[in-house]
Amino acid sequence: MTQDQREQRRVLSRRTVLTTVGAVPVLAVAASVVGATEASAAAANVNPSAPRQTVKGFGAMSHAAWIGDLTAAQRDTAFGNGDGRLGLSLLRIPVGENQSDWSRDLATAQRAVALGATVFASPWNPPAAMIETFTRNGQAGQRRLKAGSYAAYAKHLNDFTTHLRNNGVSLYAVSVQNEPDYATEWTWWTPAEITRFLRENAGSISTRVIAPESFQYVKSMSDPILNDSAALANVDIIGAHLYGTSYANFPYPLFKQKGAGKELWMTEVYYPNSTANSGDAWPEALDVAEHIHHAMVDAEFQAYVWWYLRRSYGPMREDGQISKRGAMMAHFARFVRPGYVRIDATANPASNVYVSAYRDGDTVVVVAVNKNSSAVGQQFTLAGTTASGSVANWLTDSSRNVAPQGALTMANGSFTVTLPARSAMTFVTTIGGGTSSPGPSNSASPVPSGGPGPRVTYTVSPWSSGLTAAISITNTGTATIDGWTLDFTLPPGQSITSGWNATFSPSSGRVSARNVSYNGTLAPGATVDLGFQATHTGNTSEPAAFTLNGIPCTVA
Repeated sequence: MTQDQREQRRVLSRRTVLTTVGAVPVLAVAASVVGATEASAAAANVNPSAPRQTVKGFGAMSHAAWIGDLTAAQRDTAFGNGDGRLGLSLLRIPVGENQSDWSRDLATAQRAVALGATVFASPWNPPAAMIETFTRNGQAGQRRLKAGSYAAYAKHLNDFTTHLRNNGVSLYAVSVQNEPDYATEWTWWTPAEITRFLRENAGSISTRVIAPESFQYVKSMSDPILNDSAALANVDIIGAHLYGTSYANFPYPLFKQKGAGKELWMTEVYYPNSTANSGDAWPEALDVAEHIHHAMVDAEFQAYVWWYLRRSYGPMREDGQISKRGAMMAHFARFVRPGYVRIDATANPASNVYVSAYRDGDTVVVVAVNKNSSAVGQQFTLAGTTASGSVANWLTDSSRNVAPQGALTMANGSFTVTLPARSAMTFVTTIGGGTSSPGPSNSASPVPSGGPGPRVTYTVSPWSSGLTAAISITNTGTATIDGWTLDFTLPPGQSITSGWNATFSPSSGRVSARNVSYNGTLAPGATVDLGFQATHTGNTSEPAAFTLNGIPCTVA
């Protein structure tokens, strides 16, 4: 059986499951969107002072063994930012059963890292020597990890992590098992088995650990982890898939109660279907935007990851062009970058209108989806600010994909726009005054002299052989900084493997972190967040000093 035939069988079987669990047919969804004359919706109130979850990013899966690798151009389209790009900041890859396969997805992972993306991995099966077969629900030949192979399996996952790190890709996290509760064609795990593995073995893995990646966000798979303090201590990310999961089941009260310090990720889905060439189906693609909205607002996931990145039903068509579904993802991925924080907003100001909002320092991003067959006049009001200025905005409708539109005007923290029929729009503005411009900066402006220098905070989170560094830069001056470069010297033994919200060069020694296209402007009082992941040889101390555009910084 060819790999393509395997994938086709997998899609068909999953489609059957989706039907069984009651996925809403696409035509029924479309029919529920009632057309009307252009109407004014209630104001969408955005509260920048009401933070929710910190966003880790938006991404997709690349699986070279099953569908072939991305080309160089496709990697740049997927993980680059700006017009015509998807702006993805997360890449999911498989953990091969055999070490001989561990470099199969390496080229794509390396390029994703170079473009600022974070890479994580999921296994489908342990090595064959660690597996035993058993009869499950009357079906013989099913697979599970041998009871005596748990420690060896943890070493297998750790060895994969080490292999990638030695090849320039520092995995952010590795999963215990892809869909342990939907494993007819791979390895089954019970909740008790996963909890035991986390409790007894996951502590030896040298990167973050994800579990349980349930097929349908089945809480009975993850509840035992949250209720076992020893297992919970050894997991970093509660991961879930959303195949057929109703929006009513998106919230997770137990995680909010017991998941302090842990992350909550949606690590795989396609929605609403995997019909051939459905990537460009319109207005069906708006269902993707609504799905992302509910994942961020109702479930409060920090990450949203599509199944195959390049597929006829995915964000990238087989010819490497962005699909309509991809445009929906780009409305989030390009503008809501890692480290941004979702903030409170009126989620549903009118029937079939969906709004979510995000903040990074003084930058506020609003994503609005209008599934109605007529335009809607929508006011957005930002609480606690009287800021005025321009609002950059982008539009996708039947004929345009994330197309930049003429700037809007915000006055006293409020702006109004007509959301075209069946469209998605992203708005970017600043609450610190001035003009929002996510375009690239051609040169860095000097930091105004006089008074204290720019303020930098630098927080290190180390583990056995690696660390992450979270950096914040605040413009303490009275003039806008247009383009910035932060210079510092890494302590000996530290080497950057990936970063976000800045371009870092070189990877060790004297490092320059330069702004990227969307965060080059720092208004007075504004803060930008950036950071990196690095390896170390034992020294996890912080740089001694920082300069911004050549001006010494105050370290908070």
